[in-house]
Amino acid sequence: MSTPQELIQATQQRVESILRDAFPEYVPFTNGSFAVTHGSTQVVIVVRPFTETECVVECMAHVVSGAHITEELMRFLLRKNAEIHLGGFGLLFDDTIIFSHSITASNMDRNELVTTVMSVAIIADHYDDEIVAMAGGQRAADVQVE
Repeated sequence: MSTPQELIQATQQRVESILRDAFPEYVPFTNGSFAVTHGSTQVVIVVRPFTETECVVECMAHVVSGAHITEELMRFLLRKNAEIHLGGFGLLFDDTIIFSHSITASNMDRNELVTTVMSVAIIADHYDDEIVAMAGGQRAADVQVE
């Protein structure tokens, strides 16, 4: 059971059309994903397979990389996940702290996508400074690309 490639491509085109209008400085990537910068964070938007008739649009923000992952930090992030009404914090394979939220694509409209992108960006941009103060590391805006 996999999502047809045509559905994924159609959703990517719809996402790009909305981003082009709402975030004119968005960055498209050759793999069909996109990025929007807001404050000190960057939200990556990816269309992912889900079922035979549905895909999801994942909005994921880099919050902090290189933080010292402690029990105190993990408790903080889990408590924030319980408080924040959409999305959640997570850890990537390299312990980069992210914040993400996914929406289904079949009924996605402009308002839902723009609200999701902005909500993820605002939450990540708000908490990155607090997490760096607590556990060190770098915000997305501080990471140097080599």
